[in-house]
Amino acid sequence: VQLQASGGGLVRAGGSLRLSCAASGWIVNDYAMGWFRQAPGKDREFVTSISSSGRNTAYADSVKGRFTISRDRENTGSTVYLQMSSLEPEDTAVYYCAVRVWRLGSRKPEDYDYWGQGTLVTVSS
Repeated sequence: VQLQASGGGLVRAGGSLRLSCAASGWIVNDYAMGWFRQAPGKDREFVTSISSSGRNTAYADSVKGRFTISRDRENTGSTVYLQMSSLEPEDTAVYYCAVRVWRLGSRKPEDYDYWGQGTLVTVSS
């Protein structure tokens, strides 16, 4: 399984960004995916997750109502998206996508088996 995250950048507070994570390997369609983030000097924290079917999602309280996760399933793998709106300076972090070898997501980073390289999101005030 290989994960490639993209879409990060610099945005002003109140703005929007959409992150993408392409997960190659057909078997990825059977697994849950998630987004985590890590700000400088802080631990990696859960942002959102989506089940293998796409029917079950979960969000951190800090992003609920502002962020939306979705996924597209193709024959060659899955792409998961993170639509971020009403961005705040506190959202500044490196965002990582991950795959959990299970059909349901988790809020714990240690439950995920594969990780992408991360994409930096910077929100200016």
